[in-house]
Amino acid sequence: MRQTALNCVYELAKKDERIVFVGSDLGTGVLDKFKSEMPERFLMEGISEQNLIGMSAGLAMEGKIPYVNTIATFLTRRCFEQIVLDLCLHNQKVRLISSGGGVVYAPLGPTHLAIEDIAILRAVPNIHIFAPADAEEMKRLIPHTVDLPGPVYIRVAKGGDPIVTNPNDPFAVGKVFELRRGKDVLLVTTGITAKIATDSATELSKKGIECTIVHVPTLKPFPAAAIAEYAAGVRGVVTIEEHVIIGGLGSAVTEVLCDVGVLRRVKRIGIADEFPHEYGSQESLMKSCGITSENVVKAALVVLG
Repeated sequence: MRQTALNCVYELAKKDERIVFVGSDLGTGVLDKFKSEMPERFLMEGISEQNLIGMSAGLAMEGKIPYVNTIATFLTRRCFEQIVLDLCLHNQKVRLISSGGGVVYAPLGPTHLAIEDIAILRAVPNIHIFAPADAEEMKRLIPHTVDLPGPVYIRVAKGGDPIVTNPNDPFAVGKVFELRRGKDVLLVTTGITAKIATDSATELSKKGIECTIVHVPTLKPFPAAAIAEYAAGVRGVVTIEEHVIIGGLGSAVTEVLCDVGVLRRVKRIGIADEFPHEYGSQESLMKSCGITSENVVKAALVVLG
């Protein structure tokens, strides 16, 4: 997914001289074509991420559109004040491509797990937040980010994730995508958890329970009206995210349902309010955190009473 995002930036930059790439310790070979063909717009800033954000804000103030790429934890935790003051307060058009959203970097331990990035940034005005489900959706998303007002945060998964979205569905900011329709339970997903939802719905169907699955790639601005409408048509709601259950997708859904008065029982599948202490693969860590189709099935049975 990351390579797809960077390839899209390269293709856009060939057509739009405003686009600049700014990287931080990305390793050899990353965007070599960009570097050789447009060297004046390819900047490798080094391991000083806070400076990277300030520099990108300055470029944006001069009419450029910087696309910044580094590890998600470094962008959000390390650069929070710079994102708030340099980008969001001044509504600057800087695009943050965050590698390793969620527990992608499980082998490196809790210092590299971006499990609260969405919660951190949802609270800040002016920023757009996206979490595509697969590389195909990433292809459709990136062109829409060029002329969006203000800063953009794009959560990038591991890569090689199963394709679950329809390549023929045109992307639109704030649009939700229905992956399945059923009358009993609404499964709301973002990022790679769409695949978990489809597996869960198949199992639930064997039990006579039919699910609607709604994938939400735009987490801010949150598609409140669409979520409320879908929830009104079912008996219960389950949210699924590769993120702590505080402040992310599950919180956004429950806030919306509370605000509009759609009273449905909601269960949130995500990471508990604690730091994961295990090392391993992304898959093994998600399993230990309970982000599995088995737990989604159990949650659906609970919300149905």
